[in-house]
Amino acid sequence: MSNSNDPRAAGVPALPPAGAVAGFVCVDHVAIAVRPGDLESQVEAYKLLGFTEVHREEVLGSDQVREVLLRVGDGPNLIQLLEPLGPGSPVQRLIDRNGGRGGFAHIAYRVSDIRRAFDDMKARGFRIIDQAPRQGSRGTTVFFVHPKSRDEGAFGLLVEVVQEG
Repeated sequence: MSNSNDPRAAGVPALPPAGAVAGFVCVDHVAIAVRPGDLESQVEAYKLLGFTEVHREEVLGSDQVREVLLRVGDGPNLIQLLEPLGPGSPVQRLIDRNGGRGGFAHIAYRVSDIRRAFDDMKARGFRIIDQAPRQGSRGTTVFFVHPKSRDEGAFGLLVEVVQEG
């Protein structure tokens, strides 16, 4: 049963709860670490499920990965496959910690104003890995939040915050 007083029923976006970090829009992507040499077979497996490749890029700098983004349907949510380009890649270190297996790397949330989200989260005591928002892939701006992001209520997983270009 729908609530006729719910503004979302009329297509009006809900406001964040009082005191919340403003500007979070949706889950942008779930990132999956892929062992070196397995990227193409992983892409093909997702295509069998109806996913479409929407972006491919080598991301250098501190990330050192080959990235493929896949989308299912028309929604904004993506799967990001990350293949390390060398032993110094953080993704390779994650694979090594996982006994040589790929797997979950991080979850990314899309925001409308990355600078505002960065400043607000920092002011609220979140442990932010990056010194400032930085260039991400596909023309985005990003920053990462440590899994032990807070003394209380830590996320327990790596979080990326993304603003589209």
